[in-house]
Amino acid sequence: VQIVESGGGLVQPGGSLRLSCAASGLPLNDYAIGWFRQAPGEEREGVSYIYTSDGSTYYADSVKGRFTISRDNVKNTVYLQMNSLKPEDTAIYYCAALSGPILTLKEELYPYWGQGTQVTISS
Repeated sequence: VQIVESGGGLVQPGGSLRLSCAASGLPLNDYAIGWFRQAPGEEREGVSYIYTSDGSTYYADSVKGRFTISRDNVKNTVYLQMNSLKPEDTAIYYCAALSGPILTLKEELYPYWGQGTQVTISS
């Protein structure tokens, strides 16, 4: 099982980024894929998840209305479109997978994790 995040970078406040989470070795048609982030000096927090079977989604209040999670089951990839980015969105973003249909952002329940991608919002 391998999960690889990509798409991070440096953008100005108000800008956008799209993160990708590519999974291999997992049939992503029945998994919850979660995005988590960890800012410097902070604990890791759950941002959003999508249930790949039916497309159900959830967003943390801090990103609701600005972030959109989606999936492409053919490409075994989940995306996190991040708009209206703020400096407080700066963090390492991690993708994780959990066999469904357990839908949660409790990170201790996710067995498969990527290495993370850095997102920096700064002018």
